[in-house]
Amino acid sequence: METTAQSTQFSASTFGQHRHICAFFNSFDEQHRVLRPFVTDGIDLGDKVYHYVDPERWDEQLRWLAEAGINVPDAMGTGQLEVRPWEDSTLRGGRFDLDTWLASFEQVLQSGPSAGYAKTRVLGHMEWALVDLPGVDDLIEYETRVNYVIPKYEDVVICTYDLTKFGASVVMDALRTHPAVIIGGLLQENPFFVPPDQLLLEIRNRRSVRKSAGAAP
Repeated sequence: METTAQSTQFSASTFGQHRHICAFFNSFDEQHRVLRPFVTDGIDLGDKVYHYVDPERWDEQLRWLAEAGINVPDAMGTGQLEVRPWEDSTLRGGRFDLDTWLASFEQVLQSGPSAGYAKTRVLGHMEWALVDLPGVDDLIEYETRVNYVIPKYEDVVICTYDLTKFGASVVMDALRTHPAVIIGGLLQENPFFVPPDQLLLEIRNRRSVRKSAGAAP
């Protein structure tokens, strides 16, 4: 199934259990244009909206939300909207701790319904993995393991990747970790998706090979 990302409501039923979406963009203008309905539909339908963003783009993100018609102070005041910089989310403590963030991420998904909101819509800017901090190399394992978490809930999660910043190998690996993809402004099922059990085995084999190569005389 294929539909334009601009018109879709990104509902939980769009892909059944396939609610982990990677989105590839060449600019923030493109990202903002395509993903505007994801945010505005969520607010209108009574969902919680949670973003984690580059702290240097914090003000830009808030302006975009306001320009999309959201009353940002009110939405943040009630807790319906949360916009967190990386240091308060994925990079808390000055590092990426995979297990800690997985647990925190699940708490984010639980936070909407526990506060009375219908669902939680998550939008993550994945460029945190390009910051020179410990643990960021675990990006692909995180994207793989989160596929065990998301199907337990009714939430939609979009991970955005700036194609001008990520290399081809990371983009391909990221593509393989998501059951659905937005590329060229189109939301579609992802034929390159690899189930997490299979991909985790591949990741561990890669690490073993690198470790062996590093230990070679």
